[in-house]
Amino acid sequence: MEETGGGSEFKTFRVKELHPNFGAELEGVDFPNPSDEQFQEILAAMAKYGVCVFRKTGMDDTAHVEFSRRMGDLDDIRPYITAGRKMRYDYYELFDAGNVDEDGNVIDPNSPKAQYQKGNALFHVDSSFNPRRASFSLLRAYELPPPGHGGNTDFADSRTAFDELPEALKSELLDKDYVAAHCMAHSRKVAAPDFFKDLDVSTQPMHLHKIAQKHEPSGRMNLYVAAHAHHVEGLDPAQSDALLKQLLDHTTQEKYRTSIAWENPTDMIIWDNTCVLHRAGSGTFAGKFKRDLRRTTVHDASSTAWGLNDPNKARRPGFSLGVSNQVPQPVAT
Repeated sequence: MEETGGGSEFKTFRVKELHPNFGAELEGVDFPNPSDEQFQEILAAMAKYGVCVFRKTGMDDTAHVEFSRRMGDLDDIRPYITAGRKMRYDYYELFDAGNVDEDGNVIDPNSPKAQYQKGNALFHVDSSFNPRRASFSLLRAYELPPPGHGGNTDFADSRTAFDELPEALKSELLDKDYVAAHCMAHSRKVAAPDFFKDLDVSTQPMHLHKIAQKHEPSGRMNLYVAAHAHHVEGLDPAQSDALLKQLLDHTTQEKYRTSIAWENPTDMIIWDNTCVLHRAGSGTFAGKFKRDLRRTTVHDASSTAWGLNDPNKARRPGFSLGVSNQVPQPVAT
């Protein structure tokens, strides 16, 4: 099969490019068990495009998890589970990325879980708040709102954003080799300041990753900044806030973005957190219709996977406001 819009470098599937610089829809992948040749081409497409869409994969939870294991070591939800939370799935490797509660009902937009999920609408990368960051996220639709009610997932191209930085700023990032401290609580408080007004982010776990770094699968430089980035090490708060805002505003400009609609149950989007940002799009489905999405997350295996963090240090990704105010730990999409 020949690719359309991008030459003929891929032989086992067709490619529909979604943006001039990144993003593609791949047609003709033999899910759930693509051949070794096709799987290697999927990895090559991921390196090129950063985010790839697969329609009507037909995969259930089991097939989703098993296919994901071919991508690398998987994260699991156990470190994120709060007191009293019930499992919705049979697999610890599946993260709840939808608007459905443990009993299968649409969550109230004013509920604690919905307040927590407001952070999903900020451009972010998965697991930057962990000592070992994520590479691929594989997000699959289980149940979707009716057409016309929104709920897209938006992406931003942080490699091209790096390429097109003002030269003075690019030189500063490379010369200073800035490091950002990432924290899950920070993005949650930014998105829902009233709900998290009593949360002192400075007391919460933070982990360190360089801002400017090479994306090893493509050999291109990348800006690793997003909503979980709390501060830049070594800068005073005003300088840190200004730099992070400048970089995030630059990276999420409309010219670097694409918005992907969910069309069918079993549609899957795979993205590489080390070269794209993403956010959950808005819509009129909130509080009315189910948007049940399920995600697996692959641990990064690159030389920068652990950032400046100790691989032997116990992971503490979550945060709490006290037992009475514990909220479920849904995962940003």
